[in-house]
Amino acid sequence: MSWLDWGVLGAYALLMLGIGWYYARQNTTAEDYLVGGRRMSPIVVGLSLFSTLVSTLSYLAWPGEVIANGPMFLTQIVAHPLTYLAVGYGLIPLLMRQPVTSAYEILESRLGNGIRKAGAAAFLLLRLGWMATILYATSHIVLIPLLGLSPNWTPVLCVILGIVTVIYSSEGGIRAVIVTDAVQSITMLAGAVATLLVVSNRMGGVEGWWPKTWPANWQTPNWGFDPSSRLSFGIIVFSTFLWHVCTNGSDQMAIQRYLSTRDAKAARRTLATSLTTDAIVVSLLAMAGIALLGFYQAHPADLPAGKTVLTAGDQLFPKFIMTQMPAGLAGLVLAAILSAAMSSLSSGINSTCAVLERDFLSGMAGMSQADGASVRRMKRLSWGVGVVSVLLSLLSTVIAGNLIERCFKVVNLLTAPIFVLFFLALFVPWANPIGAWLGLTASIATAVSIAYSEDLGLNLGISFIWMMPAALVAGISVGCLASALFGGRRGGATPAPVKPSPDALTTSAQPAPAPTPVAETVS
Repeated sequence: MSWLDWGVLGAYALLMLGIGWYYARQNTTAEDYLVGGRRMSPIVVGLSLFSTLVSTLSYLAWPGEVIANGPMFLTQIVAHPLTYLAVGYGLIPLLMRQPVTSAYEILESRLGNGIRKAGAAAFLLLRLGWMATILYATSHIVLIPLLGLSPNWTPVLCVILGIVTVIYSSEGGIRAVIVTDAVQSITMLAGAVATLLVVSNRMGGVEGWWPKTWPANWQTPNWGFDPSSRLSFGIIVFSTFLWHVCTNGSDQMAIQRYLSTRDAKAARRTLATSLTTDAIVVSLLAMAGIALLGFYQAHPADLPAGKTVLTAGDQLFPKFIMTQMPAGLAGLVLAAILSAAMSSLSSGINSTCAVLERDFLSGMAGMSQADGASVRRMKRLSWGVGVVSVLLSLLSTVIAGNLIERCFKVVNLLTAPIFVLFFLALFVPWANPIGAWLGLTASIATAVSIAYSEDLGLNLGISFIWMMPAALVAGISVGCLASALFGGRRGGATPAPVKPSPDALTTSAQPAPAPTPVAETVS
């Protein structure tokens, strides 16, 4: 890397820290720190939602997946219009009427405090594993080869990346996180475009790298719902749709962003911005994967030592940056990869701290409820979350599969089980705590059985991508049936209604109405 590349990276890091410092002065209440006063721009929040959910895993996995297995995964964008309708008009109106800061407060209104704690704990496990995998992928797969360092430097790089991210996210709160996310979204878009332009220039235009025939290593397109096929059109679209519904309907990172806007209409604009940006960037990264495949097929001598195009799929994007990018552009694309990592990490840290504070610490005896004390507590929590994420990142090496498979096995393992709880709370009028516990257990067991089938000796012969649909169906079925068998709400104590967050009523022109279960509103 040249001095110009280092200059680009340095300017990027200073910009992120500067944004954190600027917004640190505007956080006077816990509501400001966690939801930006509930008045942020839906376009900026939408860019933040996109970059939050993309991460380095996706940014690197897309080109690598296309290189090794073909563009079948690109068909996921077909699910976006369905996602907008289901989430925008089915879930967002329900979520936006809840006067909460933590998404898991919603669970307590129907299923009790125990289920609220269970949902919050599952979210913490999900996002801590997610952040750890991001740290590992960015440090070990990108920075180590790019900087020519020994793999022994991976923990050091994880620490450095974690420190920079914690500084601006802990000081600036959600406003700093959202604004830096928006900047990072633009950087990611620019990085994908720059890669396509450089490859096209080296190969004499698009026709130089566009495949003339279907590569032998690419999966033959499967347009059905074949469970034995690694990927098929039907299950990709279905799984993508379910992932978006589950994530946007139960994940604190997504719901926290919707709550930072004024109303349901603004939240829908946030969702539309996120899905549109996702479709554009995913398409560009898929094209970049095809371009890199063409480049390395034409230049096999430039492949990593002892590797083929097939076995080096996840490494070719960073390899190209290291050896082929002009000075300055290499720094830009590396900044894009770091943007994907840091946007996800900062969002994960902020949301994790929100859940720890609202769902666990604020209700403990002796904990001050004053805004100043709460904000100081969450800033300290940010550092603790960063340390735990770094330690967990060292375990990522034991999970088999390419980055796409790691995304499903680690990042998405608990996505469906958490949404099962929200589905029962919002859509099943007879749901009770016992049914929710059994549904959660069944969903987790199903997800683990499919994701780690070979490791557990089960050999089910089912593709990893079926994990989420199967876990969702199992959890909802068991939860509904068990709730009915155990007699409506008699399975546990009557839950208390959701209480507004301490600042929720002071930051809005009007108090939000008390939450109403969806089953009552549509009956």
